[in-house]
Amino acid sequence: MSEFLASQKQDQLKEIIRELHGGASIDDVKKRFNRLIRNVSPEEIASMEQSLIEEGLPVEEVQRLCDVHVEVFESSLKKQKSSRFIPGHPVHTYGLENILAKDKLKNLRRLIRKYKRKNPDDVRDHLKAELENLKQYELHFQRKENQLFPVLERYNFTGPSKVMWGKHDEIRASWRELEASLGKDSSKKLLRHYKDLRSRIRNMILMEEKILFPTAMKKLSETDWALIRNGEPEIGYAWVKPGDVWDAGIVLAKNKRSIFTSLEPIQLEKKEKSMEVSLDVGALTPEQVNLLLLNLPVDVTFVDENDKVRYFTGSDHRIFTRTPEIIGRAVQNCHPPKSVDVVEKILDSFKNKEKDTAEFWIQMDEMFVHIRYFALYNSSGEYKGCIEVSQDVASIRALEGERRLLDW
Repeated sequence: MSEFLASQKQDQLKEIIRELHGGASIDDVKKRFNRLIRNVSPEEIASMEQSLIEEGLPVEEVQRLCDVHVEVFESSLKKQKSSRFIPGHPVHTYGLENILAKDKLKNLRRLIRKYKRKNPDDVRDHLKAELENLKQYELHFQRKENQLFPVLERYNFTGPSKVMWGKHDEIRASWRELEASLGKDSSKKLLRHYKDLRSRIRNMILMEEKILFPTAMKKLSETDWALIRNGEPEIGYAWVKPGDVWDAGIVLAKNKRSIFTSLEPIQLEKKEKSMEVSLDVGALTPEQVNLLLLNLPVDVTFVDENDKVRYFTGSDHRIFTRTPEIIGRAVQNCHPPKSVDVVEKILDSFKNKEKDTAEFWIQMDEMFVHIRYFALYNSSGEYKGCIEVSQDVASIRALEGERRLLDW
């Protein structure tokens, strides 16, 4: 009976979202929600999103309606008690960053009020600095995208993470708009951009703390969280230093797990010739192969013929974030939803042998990043995957004249 009631509630939740999609007013849906469904749990909302996507509703549609259905469910969600997490646990760190993000938004609001009342030139630099400070929140998003989401996907829980990545991109676009409006738009328009950013971040925090994290806590094991925690420093944190009460090392030792999240490093005697890998020309040991790839002046990611990420060069100078959690992940899930169709187009053209390369270039602050994709085929002409190669070519583009002698 309990399973039947749960299924009924899920059907009602999905029906509400479909009605919103069909143009029903929020007020009408709220009334129906309050009348028909009480005490909805975070897991039920997350499962509803997953089911809608599995039934064919595009991720972009669920993403578009996300803020609306959070508003519909907001009063119910706020009744959910916030879980207490031990300092050092990834969810505790996320929570600290959310508290500080709210403070940064308040600081922005105060500066925008000054901008309106006083000479804008006196306030603009402070506004720019505060907005730049807020953009450290990007590290919060990157940890979710590269640490938490891949682990959830291993449990076939993909819908909410895909939707939330799309919401991350909306926030990124929103703060770019606010940044661009400084110095050229009226204070009224500036305030409108700010309110849009604040609304998006507040909704994101509500979705995280009332839906994503409680659901993830039920789905992931203590070992999963310990492995996530060990990979976090690779990306970094927004304004905070994680606590050390919850110790990932102790958790892994208790469960007899290594600190490494993917394959253990190969232990090799340097002179053991039997371990050499024969290549078309010459032979290298695994250690030499690793050193060679690690010291290339480019970032390399290898995706196999089944679209799974199998390898990336793990260096300190990477342009785009990569963590061990993406090993074995579908490459489509390593991109925001709005980019997946481009990824699919490239992969299909490689598999069908219509194209064997694709390239892009973008300006990223002081970097000019050249991104190239190369199809890989074996001697029989079979598609065996592709590599992504990224390089900051700003210094190369700036070269002039010649240098024929060594000049260190």
